[in-house]
Amino acid sequence: MNVDFGQAASDYARHRAGFPDAFFERLSSFGVGAPGQRVLDLGTGTGTLARGLTRRGCSVVALDPSTALVTEARRLDHEAGLTVSYLVATTERNALADDSFDVVTAGQCWHWFDRPAAAREVRRLLVPGGRLVIAHFDWLPLPGNVVEATEQLIERHNPDWDLGGGDGFHTEWVSDVTAAGFANAETFSFDVPVPYGHEAWRGRVRACSGVGAALTADRVERFDADLKRLLADRFPVEPLAVAHRVFAVICLAPDRRPAR
Repeated sequence: MNVDFGQAASDYARHRAGFPDAFFERLSSFGVGAPGQRVLDLGTGTGTLARGLTRRGCSVVALDPSTALVTEARRLDHEAGLTVSYLVATTERNALADDSFDVVTAGQCWHWFDRPAAAREVRRLLVPGGRLVIAHFDWLPLPGNVVEATEQLIERHNPDWDLGGGDGFHTEWVSDVTAAGFANAETFSFDVPVPYGHEAWRGRVRACSGVGAALTADRVERFDADLKRLLADRFPVEPLAVAHRVFAVICLAPDRRPAR
């Protein structure tokens, strides 16, 4: 399945909920988000994680391969009165210098990377002992809920989409970082409902990898019409309380670099 989130940049910026404040509070207990920290946010999308850390006084560089998403991120930064430095580049190949950052974050994006190559690049960019944070904020398909029904509709319109049915836990990322030589890997998770009106939920789903980022415009329109009917018929009460799970892995870069 070919995925281009730039096709859905407007919906992505308007409707995808960013990590909640409680996520940043948890990170602070791991020494992440302190004022003055140099942070690199990988796969930043529209910059929600980058803005959250900037608000806490970090100096943030954010990169993403999509010019359209970075354009939306800059617009949202301007509206929020915040400054993030953006770079249009891939995680695996960029022009950033060795030992440039105290923290590297990857929110909702690690699965899109060449993961071994990304881990090696993070080691290059982090100072020895610096922290890597891999985090997800996933909707949860539970029996009979709106997410389950929505995912079934996505699969009918896009049979190539295979990212449904998740439980929000990504323990495989621990194996990734351990294999790359990172140490002291720890995880945390918690659940939180996110309120969505019908229109906002439709926009959120259009920004999904299986819909707006993968389908042609006419197919997105047909999907959206079907989702509108589904919501009116089966989930008429607004706002929807959409179950979400936060999951994060935090680990330390090794003190010494591997030989090249």
